[in-house]
Amino acid sequence: MRASGPGEGSGLLVVVSGPSGVGKGTVVDAAMARRTQSARRIRRSISVTTRRPRSGEEEGVHYFFRTAGQFASMARRGELLEHAEYLGHRYGTPRLWVDRQLAEGYDVVLEIEVKGAMQVRKRRPDAVLIYMVPPSWQALRRRLAGRRSEPKEVQEERLKVAREERVFLDRYDYVIVNDRVSRAASTLLAILTAERARVSRRDIKRLIEWEKNG
Repeated sequence: MRASGPGEGSGLLVVVSGPSGVGKGTVVDAAMARRTQSARRIRRSISVTTRRPRSGEEEGVHYFFRTAGQFASMARRGELLEHAEYLGHRYGTPRLWVDRQLAEGYDVVLEIEVKGAMQVRKRRPDAVLIYMVPPSWQALRRRLAGRRSEPKEVQEERLKVAREERVFLDRYDYVIVNDRVSRAASTLLAILTAERARVSRRDIKRLIEWEKNG
């Protein structure tokens, strides 16, 4: 079902950043679940990466897996909306895939790190940038340790990256504190609703004509 009404045809490009372990994916999943029956549905962008697939990950579902050479060629041809290196691997967002989803009326969420978000801000000024934080630094450390999927040194490297990213916080439009998944998901959906109501995003002339003909 497509959204209808004045100026509501295309979707919103949404960037969600935040430290590893903050729960970005869980919150986005919760928001997507609530929008399942909505006219304005959400899709998570599928990134291109040079890292190897983890257990259970599928090509074209979780990531588009490419070699370093293939990735470099895509970046050179301008096929990536943003790209960056994170902990020794390269990640990027396929431009055409995202644009197709937006044109079909989906709100597209990019879960990317800060450097990629700043590239999106430069290339797509209308994108909505959201930074997600844990309720405390101690909570983030506990979450990383609780995953039990990475050695201690990798966890410490992720915490180091999180400290460095904080200086970019004022370049984002919104911040969400993920102290409870349901509450954070509600905040995310409220942001999208508010953004769609911005005058700058609406075709005012069409809105006036639509109201006259209503």
